[in-house]
Amino acid sequence: MKCSVRNAECGVGGGAVAWSRPTSQALCFTLLEVLIAMAIFFMAIFAILGLVSQNLRIARSLRCTEVDFSTVAAELALTNRLQEGTYSGNFGDFYPGAEWTADVFLYATGGLFQADITVVWPRDKTISEERASILLYRPESAVRPGAIPR
Repeated sequence: MKCSVRNAECGVGGGAVAWSRPTSQALCFTLLEVLIAMAIFFMAIFAILGLVSQNLRIARSLRCTEVDFSTVAAELALTNRLQEGTYSGNFGDFYPGAEWTADVFLYATGGLFQADITVVWPRDKTISEERASILLYRPESAVRPGAIPR
């Protein structure tokens, strides 16, 4: 005959079945189980940290290290009036250590200016330099009377 769990009666012998509580040994984990769980946890954590480190290294390598003169050219192009002379500056936090100079002079009559831009930046223990020239048409610029274009 089968025992009924609900009423804890058994047909064999007509007596009640005594259910005992599990011992304290069955309620807790053994030291070996805890060590195995911790080993699995730490292996997973170190694998994730390795992936994060690798992704940060790849992201740093994708960062553009070449300084481009186009930001200086764009800054000069935003002005409505140009004056002949030499301008200089740096790129701030975008390119630390990089500096630029722009020599602006009248190229032709009628407000056509030429800007010779030089960008200098440190790279791999050497100094790199890039030069470019742009023409800017600014008819509203004040030109000295009798100025002769170069």
